This record gives sequence, structure tokens and C-alpha cells, in this order.
Amino acid sequence: MNDQARLLSGFRILDLTDEKGDMCGKILGDFGAEVIKVEPPGGSSARRTGPFYQNDPDPQKSLSWFAFNTSKRGITLNLDTADGREILRRLIKTADFVVESYEPGYLDSLGLGYAEMEKIKPDLILTSITPFGQTGPYSHYKATDLVAMAMGGPVSVMGEFNRPPVRMSCVPQSYVQAGMHAAVGSMVAHYHRVLTGEGQHVDVSIQEAVLLSMGIAVEVYELMKMNMMGTGNLFIVPRPEPAGIVFLRFLLPCKDGHVVVAWAGGNAGFTSSTRALVQWANEEGMAQELKDFDFSSAVWDMTKISQETVDKVLNAILPFLMTKTKAELFEGALKRGVMLAPCNTTADISRDPHLEAKGFWQKVAHPELGQELLYPGAPLTMTRVDWQIQSRAPLVGEHNRDIYEKELGFSPEQLAVFKARNVI
Repeated sequence: MNDQARLLSGFRILDLTDEKGDMCGKILGDFGAEVIKVEPPGGSSARRTGPFYQNDPDPQKSLSWFAFNTSKRGITLNLDTADGREILRRLIKTADFVVESYEPGYLDSLGLGYAEMEKIKPDLILTSITPFGQTGPYSHYKATDLVAMAMGGPVSVMGEFNRPPVRMSCVPQSYVQAGMHAAVGSMVAHYHRVLTGEGQHVDVSIQEAVLLSMGIAVEVYELMKMNMMGTGNLFIVPRPEPAGIVFLRFLLPCKDGHVVVAWAGGNAGFTSSTRALVQWANEEGMAQELKDFDFSSAVWDMTKISQETVDKVLNAILPFLMTKTKAELFEGALKRGVMLAPCNTTADISRDPHLEAKGFWQKVAHPELGQELLYPGAPLTMTRVDWQIQSRAPLVGEHNRDIYEKELGFSPEQLAVFKARNVI
């Protein structure tokens, strides 16, 4: 692809992050920026996160590393050495952005905080990604993904009703959220730089980033002084006593997995969808007890309807769903106007015809593995610029010679000395 077609072509980013900030550099790199991933000698801690390619626990084969470090070149550099810090100063002169995820104050202790970077490159944008931000009583607390999700609030609204909270999968959701906010913050700061010529320090708190993913939970507490809670696959309709809570389930099992089904009454959309689903089941000799059921608001009044009635309808629908696969239900629902969607697994989405038609998936070459691997593609499209994974994630120190010899002018002998002294 022509470099001019990429949104951030011509901009250089020094990515000093660990797993907490990898996503930010990936986003900017996939949009065309030149991202130089700066790792300590031996490689980033993120390389030790599994699972691994073909279950080989090699730091060069972490699938997590692959996923979050595309479109980057990689060098090694030890900032705890004087030579390492001097090399970084030289690289900062060439950069438009620096992204880092060190503990607040660490770069300052090295004489490389934002105040010093600004002297080296006055219009530089420094983006910091930390568990709790640069200031405040928690600023020096450490946190894993689970800690950040828990202290940010999302964990409290996950899990089954009246049971303890649960974490959201093994994917580091808090780091992904923070990385996306960091990329957006960096771009807003860049827009300000275009207007004023000024750089600035962007401070991203992972706790605050995940808090923004809680939807209306904060507003519910503000207005009702009530904590939202995990409800699992249940939808809860709170009602005053004596009616009490009514439980609905919309994530339902089928022959080969689960589907989301809008079944219920009361409003026009739900009523029409449910009647169409019941008619479909009736045509195949099932759910006959619902053939003449009135789903209008006159009967399906959520302020009055009993749990017994709700369960009767659900228990009549479930056997019908179990006779069909997700694909069969989805195809039939589209024809009949039933609000139903498959709960896709990764295997399902990897062969989804819609994503295939849009060219969403991208194959990225891994020459050292002797094959191409499939990656998620563009999260958005634009009419005048394009998005594309430029390369697979770098190997440890893969581009040391390109950067240190060809660009900074160090000789092979100097690099050998740096390596012996643990500088690179």
C-alpha cells in the first residue's frame, strides 16, 4: 500500500510500554505510524504471557504479543544504564510521540520525565498509561488486569444473580480499554499540536478508562442509590412488593450452542417477534400451548405478570430451539421477523460470511514460523485513508541494527560493547 494512503504516515512513535499499553501503539501503527517498540534486553514481560504458538513457551511465540504488537519495529534498550538513557534522548529527538507505562516518577528519576523530554523535543506528546494515573493517593499502587477491572467497577456487575462477582474472561480487558483511550488521547493532543504547535503530557488511568465501560451503573446509583449487580444470563425487572422481581432469560440454548432471542410481550417489537417465533414452532408441531396466547400489553404487563406465566412461555419455546442449530435459527429468524441472533464462538466468526465479504480478516506473514496467521482486521473504514496491519510483531531486538547502525550511526563494534554491558 502507498504510504500516502495511511492516516499517520510520517509520524514516529516510541513505544516504551509493557502489556498495559501495547494496544495503544498497535492502533497507531496499524493506522500507518512508524512505531518503534523499545524493550529491555531479553524482551518485554508481555512476551511471557500465554498461550503460545503450538504450545511452545518461547518468548518469541506469545500469541498475546503477536496480537497487540503488530505494525511495530523492535529494539532493545536498558534505561537503567547511562548509555541507554543517552540513546533514548537521541531517539526522542526523532519522535513525534512517546508512549510509556512505567510507574509514575520512574522516568523523572532517570532525568527523562516529560519536563526533560519537552526540552529535547518541544512539541513532543508523551502519553502515560498507568493503573491509577500520575497523581492521587493510588498513583503508586500496582495492579493487574483483574485488579484494575475490580477497582474500576466492571467486575461488580458481572456474574450470576445473588452470587459473587466474576472476572471477564482471560483477555486483559482493562489494558485494551486503556490502550484505546490512550490512542484517542494521543490523537486529540496531536490535533491540539497542529493548531498551536504545543506538545503535552497525556495521563491515562486504567481504572478510570474501565469505569467508563459501566454504562448506566453510575447514574443508577446516583439517582436510586442502588448498586447494579451481576445477573448472568437473566434480565431482571424490579417491582415493588408484593409483586417482586421478575426474571427473564434472553440467552437461550439451541442444538449447537446458544442464541439471543427477544421473546416476551408488551411492546410492539417484542410482541411481533414472539408471535412469529411461536407460529414457526407451531408449524413444526411444537409449543402448541402458546398458539392462542395473548402477548399484548393487556396481558403481558410487566408490572403485574407472574413468574409462573413467564416460565410457562419460556419452557414452551426452549424445546423448539433445541431442535435447530444457530445457523438454522438465524436463517429462519431473518425470513420470519424474529429478533434472534447467534451467540458466535471464535470459530463461528472466523468463517462468518459477512466478515469475509467485507475483507475483515487479514493474513499476516510470520517468516520465522514458515506460515501466515489470521488476524482481526480493520475496526473501521474511511473513504480517503486506509487501515492495514503493516507487519507481524517484532522479534526481540529485531531492528537493533536498522536503528542503531543505519540511523544513529553506531558501528557493529560499538553495538557489541553495548550488548556486553547490557545496554541493548
